[in-house]
Amino acid sequence: MGFVKEFKEFAFKGNVLDLAVGVIIGAAFGKIVSSLVEDVITPLILNPALKAAGAENIAKLTWNGVAYGNFLSAVISFLCIAMVLFFIIKGANKVNKKDAPAPTGPTDDQKLLAEIRDLLKSKNNI
Repeated sequence: MGFVKEFKEFAFKGNVLDLAVGVIIGAAFGKIVSSLVEDVITPLILNPALKAAGAENIAKLTWNGVAYGNFLSAVISFLCIAMVLFFIIKGANKVNKKDAPAPTGPTDDQKLLAEIRDLLKSKNNI
């Protein structure tokens, strides 16, 4: 029964559950970002740029038998996803940024302790 108890403690620790939730949310968020890049950004920005460059079907580009088009497409997709994530995180950080409260003066307890300290210093110097 010791193994079952240990496993139960491990599986239901807050860290493990937080990690599981994070992985699930991350996967769902990844789908959202991928859809944003594939369904919104690519048709609006990337496809016109590829047509202007004469490379509408970038995935079929080859050179001496090397199919570099797929790699180039993956790099462009990565850069688009990274840029979208950068802007999303930058916006989220701006929203979540909390202004640090202005430091207040010392509390009554701190004032009293400072007075006691000063009195002790003056008595020791006499």
